[in-house]
Amino acid sequence: MAILNIVKIGDPVLRKTSRPIDKITDRIRLLAADMIETMHEADGAGLAAPQVGVLRRMVVIETEDEITYVMINPEIIERCGRQRNVEGCLSVPGEWGVTDRPETVTVKYTDLDGKEQTLSGSELLARAICHELDHLDGKLFIDGALMLDENEISQLRRGEFDAQAKVDATEGDKYEQ
Repeated sequence: MAILNIVKIGDPVLRKTSRPIDKITDRIRLLAADMIETMHEADGAGLAAPQVGVLRRMVVIETEDEITYVMINPEIIERCGRQRNVEGCLSVPGEWGVTDRPETVTVKYTDLDGKEQTLSGSELLARAICHELDHLDGKLFIDGALMLDENEISQLRRGEFDAQAKVDATEGDKYEQ
């Protein structure tokens, strides 16, 4: 296994649509293992294949429950509720923003054994699923986030940041349509 280079904002690969994975090969399994190791090394909650320069539809996710999910050709099939919280991204280092995501999502995907799986997740897991699947379609969290300034990032690090106050302080609520 190896630590892979994480592609940073500005690299055109992050804005491209990833291709489906037709066959789970040893190469795909190795990529998944390397992505997991890279995610752990970078202290991330998820990593999508485009973030390591591979335009294939695969993500790895590990949230606080310490279960690692490898999702091949994932597709969100259900979204419920709404949550607003702060997100960052390994490909956009040092930047943070308030995003609007579903409270709960259900995703259908293929695992490394070639079996179709369905997973429902809420809160952080739902955010991670949405965030990583966006990468597969060339989207970054900054595309729809209310970005934090340096003072707000300092508040965030001290545990004093209020995401709803950030939304309320903006002129009009860009999330309300």
